[in-house]
Amino acid sequence: MPTILFTNGRVLDPAAGVLREGLAVLVRDGRIAEVSAGIAAPADARVIDLGGRTLMPGLIDCHVHVVAETLDLWGNMIAPSSLAGLRSARVMEDMLQRGFTTIRDLGGADHGLVRGIEEGLIDGPRIIICGKGLTTTGGHADLRKRTDDRPGMMSDRLGSMGHIADGVDAVRTACRTMIKEGANFIKVMANGGVSSPNDPIHSIQYSREEILAMVEEAENAGLYVSAHVYTDAAIRRCVELGVHSLEHCNLISAQTAKLAAEMGCIAVPTLVAYDALWLEGKALGLGPAEFEKIEVVRSGGLNSLAIMRDAGLPMAFGSDLLGGLRKYHCMEFELLAKVLTPAEIIRSATAIGADLCRMTGEIGTIAAGAHADLIVVDGDPLADITRLQGDGAHMPLIMRGGEVFKDRV
Repeated sequence: MPTILFTNGRVLDPAAGVLREGLAVLVRDGRIAEVSAGIAAPADARVIDLGGRTLMPGLIDCHVHVVAETLDLWGNMIAPSSLAGLRSARVMEDMLQRGFTTIRDLGGADHGLVRGIEEGLIDGPRIIICGKGLTTTGGHADLRKRTDDRPGMMSDRLGSMGHIADGVDAVRTACRTMIKEGANFIKVMANGGVSSPNDPIHSIQYSREEILAMVEEAENAGLYVSAHVYTDAAIRRCVELGVHSLEHCNLISAQTAKLAAEMGCIAVPTLVAYDALWLEGKALGLGPAEFEKIEVVRSGGLNSLAIMRDAGLPMAFGSDLLGGLRKYHCMEFELLAKVLTPAEIIRSATAIGADLCRMTGEIGTIAAGAHADLIVVDGDPLADITRLQGDGAHMPLIMRGGEVFKDRV
């Protein structure tokens, strides 16, 4: 790993929401070694004069599906795992070039992709995984049509995002399997979904006993449960049962948001997923039933941001885009900016994301001892959040773990 000294820049502190002047940042052996004024350049260091640019922590996307390289979810699932792995590598490389140095996969990615990043076989972000998302028969991750009597999901394939588990015993076995295979948390499909064929948005999935079993198995391993939820009833139920991470939350009420905040939960809104489907749906062949689902969750999205912010419920940045819709990835910043300040958005994509990844102090910050996940930004993203859009156009340098993956300073 190179030794690099960044000088003459403004260091963004996402926790405080300010730019700090006059600081230098020394990177050595993949970590931030020192942050202070007047650091003498080591003999072996490359000195990068930032010329007043902003140095900030790498971004964190807390809701992705890297194995969904296409919008044909069944096609992803039946593809050979070797092909799915190569496709996932391309997806992750693109994310890194947008400044996302850590991602949290919500169904599909396995420990092999984690190792591929760690061993330098893939130029992608650090990846936090859950294995497969757990679904009931006919639930959100069961992609079979009503007339399809094939047994279960091909959850042994990398391209599959879900695993069917019905009943408390099956749920416990599935959780233990995911944990044994390297999961950092457990994912449950606890509500109906937009992309699944048989479940309306309002359907509440899994019994209380099954979700409690998931929470217990996760907590026994020092992990937590993350839930796919839209409706207020499904969200409140999950909060009461001990679920920690609440994905989407488009239809949450103020009362439930307050309870979730009191219980220490973190929400992950994914507004861009529905706007992208709305823009591209007709071209993708979506019919009236799918558009009706999309509109239900899309219409509540911006309102949910204000509700969760006012309730004090922390929100991490998420996108949840699949296939060709990933071209809209950075539009999430634009949508969030309709309600949240740039400082709140940046905090969601750094410090809060780090908390949800259980890596507080390790990522999402510029501090001694943290991983050297850094991006250089032209301009001030605290004043103009569009500096983080444009697929990395305003980011002349991107570094993950001390390794530079883009260098145009």
